[in-house]
Amino acid sequence: MNLSISIWVPLIPFFIFIFLSLAGHKFKPLFAGVLGTVGLFVSFIISLLVAYQYFFAEGLLNGAYQQIIAYKATWLNLTDRLVVSMGSLVDPISVMMLIVVTTVSLMVHLYSIGYMKGEVGFTRFFAFLSLFSFSMLGLVLAPNIFQMYIFWELVGVSSYLLIGFYYTKPSAVAASKKAFIVTRFADLGFLVGILIISFITGSLDFDQIIPMLTDPNSPAFQEGSKTLFFGMSVLTWSVIFVFMGGAGKSAMFPLHIWLPDAMEGPTPVSALIHAATMVVAGVYLVARLFPIYALSAPTGLEVVAYVGAFTSLFAAIIACTQFDIKRILAFSTLSQIGYMMLALGVSGYGGEQGLGFTASMFHLFTHAMFKALLFLAAGAIIHAVHSNYMYEMGNLRKFLPITHITFAVAVLAIAGIPPFAGFFSKDEILVAAYHHNKFLFAVEYLVAGITAFYMSRLYFSVFWGKHQHYHHTPHEAPKTMTIPLMFLALAAATTGFIHFSEFVSSDLIPYESHIHWNIAIPSILVALVGISIAAAMYMKETTIPDRIAKSFRGFYTLVYNKFYIDEIYIFVTKKIIFNYISRPVAWFDRHIVDGSMNLIGNTTARVSHLIRDFQSGQIQKYGFVFVSGVLILAFVFIYWWLK
Repeated sequence: MNLSISIWVPLIPFFIFIFLSLAGHKFKPLFAGVLGTVGLFVSFIISLLVAYQYFFAEGLLNGAYQQIIAYKATWLNLTDRLVVSMGSLVDPISVMMLIVVTTVSLMVHLYSIGYMKGEVGFTRFFAFLSLFSFSMLGLVLAPNIFQMYIFWELVGVSSYLLIGFYYTKPSAVAASKKAFIVTRFADLGFLVGILIISFITGSLDFDQIIPMLTDPNSPAFQEGSKTLFFGMSVLTWSVIFVFMGGAGKSAMFPLHIWLPDAMEGPTPVSALIHAATMVVAGVYLVARLFPIYALSAPTGLEVVAYVGAFTSLFAAIIACTQFDIKRILAFSTLSQIGYMMLALGVSGYGGEQGLGFTASMFHLFTHAMFKALLFLAAGAIIHAVHSNYMYEMGNLRKFLPITHITFAVAVLAIAGIPPFAGFFSKDEILVAAYHHNKFLFAVEYLVAGITAFYMSRLYFSVFWGKHQHYHHTPHEAPKTMTIPLMFLALAAATTGFIHFSEFVSSDLIPYESHIHWNIAIPSILVALVGISIAAAMYMKETTIPDRIAKSFRGFYTLVYNKFYIDEIYIFVTKKIIFNYISRPVAWFDRHIVDGSMNLIGNTTARVSHLIRDFQSGQIQKYGFVFVSGVLILAFVFIYWWLK
């Protein structure tokens, strides 16, 4: 089988998007759901075939996996060297992402047939889902940074359309605009980074820019090593700018504010955004350029590590105080993406030194399974009780047995309890952090305990806790919703057993990794402590949470309001930027720039009005002016001659 078949993985959902957008209204809504699901199933099967062909047939050569350009077509010839192409790059991380995106997207498509049943815009929803899948798949297969940027922006557009799906709901419209605007600011940094890299190297292709920027003898490396400002090189600044784009998409602090509000979209959209598409795009971006970060710009990698560590702790603390189950999961995503960024930031290059890179990709893979499961299970809960707030839930295990078991599996996985998937990937992150930076290691140990606590708090509050009196007896979701839950629960329970380092490594050379029990056992104990505290507080109805909240009222209020970061943004934009920058600029534009142009125009109009009779079209006036001119000139010359 030729690996060029990989190009069909994104093209199939693209064609489905086009068809549903143009002709979907001619068919029954269910047709859109079935077509979208079948299309993603075909893409999923092709992804599996590509993965098998690459990992077990063509990819491994002389002990190292190769980066194979499976398909390439020239799009723009900008210069002799600077050429923009569109194509498909097949290597370990792109193949891994094909599996992640198609698996989660397929489950979301199938789930949405039941969840979105009867919704106005059912066909439109599946068209947008297909566009979202196409955008992310095109991004992960990109053989050059320009194609990645194009699909990067398409991912942003897709998220805007899906977050704002309920366009008659003001909060959904506001959330979609917020996500779009915040990520646009971040994407400006990404674009600046691309321009700097392309200027230094004269290329956009990964297979050219990475070797050039990691070879100390290359002219591009020497040019990029020149100090720019703040003591950092041009190359370091370029990768920091690139990371700015990744931080925006992956909602790293302080660009995280859009992600909790993105919960205004339908729950299946949240699963797709958080598990397999938008927020993992930033992690993938840093991983794609990782050799440059690790070998040529270690300062940039330190920035990635500390931003990731702070975000993971910051988001985990906030999650402990929230009551909207989707927002709790949103902050858990922020925290887990922070884990992935930290892992990249503490990683070296090659073999065991690159454990952080492998751990980051491994955690991205396992997280996709249990986070998609958490969101889809949350959707089943909301579908049953018609509420997002866990204080309106309780004792649901009796009514939703499948949802209860699958949700419990996901909670154990994210908490890092063996043998579930999250334990294996999180252990490798902690090991990498331990060997690189003891402070960051301690932070992530703390985050592991907090994660176990707030996820168990959610689980016990929803499925145990107090006995609620529901207006309508809750019931289990239909099979189109429970089958994806069971599939993802199986994945969350088993994917940790994959020997990931034999497939994904920082230098493309497989190696063997093993569990470091000296770090794993304490992390398990920390997680069990978190779970135990949550069980004591929330498994049965108690007053302990209220008493703790009152004891730490000031700090609790601060955390509950997300440290007032949104309010700070509003204050800075409205009170400072609008009043002291935007208004003076607007005044200057209106009175100086526009005033100057208006003055020129008005002056021209007045002068034209005064001399309009010179172009009246009346011959007698022209004759009068001509004779008058002759006489005046004659008098002037005679006077000058006599003088």
